[in-house]
Amino acid sequence: MKPDEVRPRLKWYSYMLIALLSILLVRLAVVQLLFNAEYQAKAKENRVRLVPIKAPRGEIYDRTGRVLAANELVYTLSLNYTAMSDQSEVVAHLVSLLQPTYPEITEQLINEKISQQEYRLFEPVVLLRDIPWELVIQLEERRQELPGVLVDVEPLRNYPEGALAGHVLGYIHSISPEEIDQEQDYKYSLSSLIGKSGVEKQYEKELRGQDGARNVEVDSRGRPVRELVTLEPQQGNNIYLTLDKDLQQVMEKSMENMLATLQKNHPRARVASAVLLNVKTGQVLAMCSLPAMYPDDWKGNISTARAAYYFPQGAEYDPMNPGAFLNRAIQVSYPPGSTFKPITGMAALESGVVDAGNDYVKCSGAYWVAPYIRCWGVHGHVNYYSGMAGSCNVYFQEMGRRAGQEGIVRMAAEFGLGSKTGIDLPYEVAGLLPTPEWKKELNDLLINRKYDSLRKQLEDKYQQLMNAESDPAALKKLEAQKKNESAQLEAQYRIDYNWDTNWQAFDTFNMSIGEGNNDYTVLQLANFAAAVANGGLRMQPYVVDRISSPDGRVIQQFSPRVAHEAAVSSQTLAQTKQAMLAVTEPGGTGYFLFNNFPPHIKVAAKTGTAQNRRSPDGSSANYNGVFLAFAPFDNPEIAFAGVVEYGYHGSESAGIVARDVFEQYFGIKDHRSDDVIMEQVRENLSNIAAD
Repeated sequence: MKPDEVRPRLKWYSYMLIALLSILLVRLAVVQLLFNAEYQAKAKENRVRLVPIKAPRGEIYDRTGRVLAANELVYTLSLNYTAMSDQSEVVAHLVSLLQPTYPEITEQLINEKISQQEYRLFEPVVLLRDIPWELVIQLEERRQELPGVLVDVEPLRNYPEGALAGHVLGYIHSISPEEIDQEQDYKYSLSSLIGKSGVEKQYEKELRGQDGARNVEVDSRGRPVRELVTLEPQQGNNIYLTLDKDLQQVMEKSMENMLATLQKNHPRARVASAVLLNVKTGQVLAMCSLPAMYPDDWKGNISTARAAYYFPQGAEYDPMNPGAFLNRAIQVSYPPGSTFKPITGMAALESGVVDAGNDYVKCSGAYWVAPYIRCWGVHGHVNYYSGMAGSCNVYFQEMGRRAGQEGIVRMAAEFGLGSKTGIDLPYEVAGLLPTPEWKKELNDLLINRKYDSLRKQLEDKYQQLMNAESDPAALKKLEAQKKNESAQLEAQYRIDYNWDTNWQAFDTFNMSIGEGNNDYTVLQLANFAAAVANGGLRMQPYVVDRISSPDGRVIQQFSPRVAHEAAVSSQTLAQTKQAMLAVTEPGGTGYFLFNNFPPHIKVAAKTGTAQNRRSPDGSSANYNGVFLAFAPFDNPEIAFAGVVEYGYHGSESAGIVARDVFEQYFGIKDHRSDDVIMEQVRENLSNIAAD
């Protein structure tokens, strides 16, 4: 190419180069002058990491200040997704390292956790909490091979008493996305642990605290260089329960021993629950449900074996493996059996159809009106006091007939049966106080569903027969047969509907002795006993006494609250209390339990044996044991209710627990372990030495 041809092209290229350089310089000037602050911030973000600092949850104490739920510092293993150069390689390497100790941590599980957090991957993906020091060392040694794998120190809930009051305390577990959406007033992350049941859930806002954060400068490989700013976390508030640790220990220990003894003759006796109340305030002094809840099981990934302990597999209820998840004192309702008889008695007394001491009913072993419900014995002539002492079915069926269904239902409602108590624990159920309206509504649905199915079967049957028939005479005969069968079906429907949807006399007789469709929680039964004891005041039960700040300042003090004053005369209450006292006197069904108590500590009680509706057969060995009691009789302080599934006699099952708890409360006998007693002795000696 000639020089004259090259020069214009070089000149053109020079102009283009100058233009590009000019654009670059202008852009650089714009960035420097107009966007300087923005880009400086972005650069800072690339070298500064915000590290969250978990706030310790508030601690939970018993009424005397003894720790039931505390915190400990643990190592937590998590993933920083943004720092993982090759997700599949890092995950595979990490799983190979964890597998010997944590076989449940698989590549699939980790990828699922990452996927679940896909819209919040700026937060750490927590894999394991409370990992051992040996694993921390292994992870640190392989840090170069595991980019994005983090080991942090954080406070984690621990329960130093194991399963003690586990269902009352509840447990904490990983928050769900739905719960994050619901908790708009507080900033949770998917790595947060949140109260899921018990006090931990009910008082989550008070216990959770406020997370802090650290600004940490890192190098290009993500390693910390220096700490810039720290926002300290704020610990949650502390909670003091109404529970008494000693009484709780005795209740649980007694219940475990009682079940172990019962299982020798009743192997299905594996479930029990009980409640002890202060009759004057409604404070829950002890609440127990077995099988026990171990709150520590739920802090991390629960194993398959432990999950099966709480949630047994299979469609049918297995009494040999009943599951431990439910707090059966408030979340399950039971037939009360004979412990309902004071309700029937008060209904009869209030209606004026009986004189407690002078009206006698003859018990010959069965009630004389159909369906002739049997009594457990032959009691002869009994009045209110001897009928209660001997738990005579015949006497209380007659009282039920005299009082009538309406009188019984009204009295049960006065004492809160079939209604939630309003206790400050989640998931309380209401149970069932059966009424004619309830029976009609339920059976109307069931009867119509049954006969709609039978009508369809009849229609399908004749449709098939007619489709297969071509002879007109035969078809006419089939139509006549169909019409006849349909008329018979409708006639039977009307009979069944009228019978099953209307309240019958036997419904009243069954209800009067605590059977039929009566279904109440153990807490309701305890509150009923407490209301009889205190003169008709139905208190609202509660488990939290006060909430205090970490420095000890009382933030909220809870006080007793009267939920309802029963419309029952003082005379009726006095006669009923006297009748329940007769249960623990010579000749009463609960006499042997309290015959060694001091004369000034008299116990009033009611024993019960109730049908277990889950039982595969109706034999007596499959009945529940139910028991109510309060003491001292002259000036009641505490009330108890307990149910033992497959426990049969209430006096020989739940009554044993009541006796042990009452002995502990009144100082008659110390049922605590030797270690607890020696700890108290050492504490007393230390106090003496200090004085």
